[in-house]
Amino acid sequence: MTPESGNSLDVTMVGGGMITYDLLLPSLYHLQRTGVVRKIDICALDSAPLKALAESADFKEAFPGQDFTPHPALGEPPEKKFPELYKEVVAAMAPGNMVVVAMPDHLHNEVVRYALHCDQNVLCVKPLVLRHEQAVEIEKLAADKGRLVGIEYHKRFDRRSLVARRGYGLGQFGAFVIGEAKLIEPYYYRHSNFQNWFTCDHTDPFTYIGCHYVDLVYFITGLKPVGVSVQGVKGKFPNGNEAYLWSHGRVTWENGALLSVVNGLGYPDAAAGSNDQGLIMYCEGQGQTGLIFHDDHNRGVAYSYLEGIGPGGSKYNYASPDFFRFVHWEGPGYKPIGYGYESVAGITESVQRMAQETAGLAHEAALERRRQLLREVDARGLIATPANSSINELVVEAARKSITHGAAPVRIVYGARPHVE
Repeated sequence: MTPESGNSLDVTMVGGGMITYDLLLPSLYHLQRTGVVRKIDICALDSAPLKALAESADFKEAFPGQDFTPHPALGEPPEKKFPELYKEVVAAMAPGNMVVVAMPDHLHNEVVRYALHCDQNVLCVKPLVLRHEQAVEIEKLAADKGRLVGIEYHKRFDRRSLVARRGYGLGQFGAFVIGEAKLIEPYYYRHSNFQNWFTCDHTDPFTYIGCHYVDLVYFITGLKPVGVSVQGVKGKFPNGNEAYLWSHGRVTWENGALLSVVNGLGYPDAAAGSNDQGLIMYCEGQGQTGLIFHDDHNRGVAYSYLEGIGPGGSKYNYASPDFFRFVHWEGPGYKPIGYGYESVAGITESVQRMAQETAGLAHEAALERRRQLLREVDARGLIATPANSSINELVVEAARKSITHGAAPVRIVYGARPHVE
């Protein structure tokens, strides 16, 4: 069924790992019961993660009676792999629905392109791709099809980011001149599926999570990055695979401002909070300076539990309600709240809105109207798209060149053909 013939979207998710469990599936489940989403299919490399999703006690409690269609079937032996199965599922979808790409970074390009060739809208976890040229090609393909590609930079939906963006635009802080961002993910990531793909040849902490804060500074200030240098610290996962487990980056902006970015997979599991993150930006004003300070690690909520239920079994925990939490609501089970959910909802509801506003139109008229709506989304800049956030691909491409060449400085050149050198 096409979304134009009703009010709900069919969604196929490609990838069943950690981000699917922690954010994407519960968000889509809630959108399903509010009528935005109709049917949910999830494709994974094998049945193991699908079984974990299907048997989740958290989901059964929060979303009673709801489920998804697994590909492969749950009865398939977990050692049997299905790397191309998602193509069959996506190809069988009616045009104009949505594909969610939740794969390792280096696989995004292939899956996003395939979804667009099948005339689907896309929600993709960040970063979209690892090279700017790929982002430009995806932007063109999406425009040709009149389909939305939304990149899930959820920090754009954080209320404090939105307040800072408005204030900066009004000149309340002055001009950004120097700052520091930090995002250290928990140690237990090293024991997850990360150890099978988060290797030196594919990614690094700056590329995977540092991009959140680079995008956020761009989102708040509108300044473009013009230079990147990243130093990595190597280590080994429990399975012996070598990876950059820590990184330190420096990003130079077009006005000469500097941003230090510290990342890693090593926040103590037993420590309070699930990670360590935050942003400090100093700004120059006329005869004075301004400051933007976001403590994203401890947002003023601390609990001491009777039993250790934090990510690493900690009793004392910075239990932030801002990113994603289940809470009571007026319906059955629990509903998700937080800017993580709002980001997924914002992209999904935009796809639904496009379908609703073009329902009943002839093919060419519907295509032109969708393109007009896409230009409006691009211009608004709340949802990250290939058109309004491809500076991220330039930064990621520069970072990969830098970290693999001993922190060599890499310049970002704009103009008719933006590139790194």
